[in-house]
Amino acid sequence: MTAMTPYLHLPGTARDALTFYGEVFGADVQLHTFADFSRTDGPSDAIAHGELTGGPVTLFAADVAGDEAPLRCEGLRFALLGTADATTLRRWFAALSEDGEVLDELQQRPWGAWDGRVADRFGLEWLIGFEVDDAA
Repeated sequence: MTAMTPYLHLPGTARDALTFYGEVFGADVQLHTFADFSRTDGPSDAIAHGELTGGPVTLFAADVAGDEAPLRCEGLRFALLGTADATTLRRWFAALSEDGEVLDELQQRPWGAWDGRVADRFGLEWLIGFEVDDAA
């Protein structure tokens, strides 16, 4: 691994979240249950470790166990600025918006670039944008 990778601890939604993100970003999803890791501190089918691989976004996630606190996102957003062509970024924005909330429409800004913000159905906030040259 050569870059920082977010690791989300979710309230029993790791399987759904990683599957969703895998579909959005065209990544493979690897899931390992508590049973796979011989863990007995939660449901055997809970996710002990999962990750997105082979796609443009790297992400780890697991279900919380015991008294672990689940992820709460305040003052954090994941920026996907210029990480793909405009068509792909528009598609990601639309997909992340499904059952989520558009916080700021994807739009052209006074300085010429395009960007917008969305909170997805799992509570993660995304900033998506691209330069005018990529807008076509």
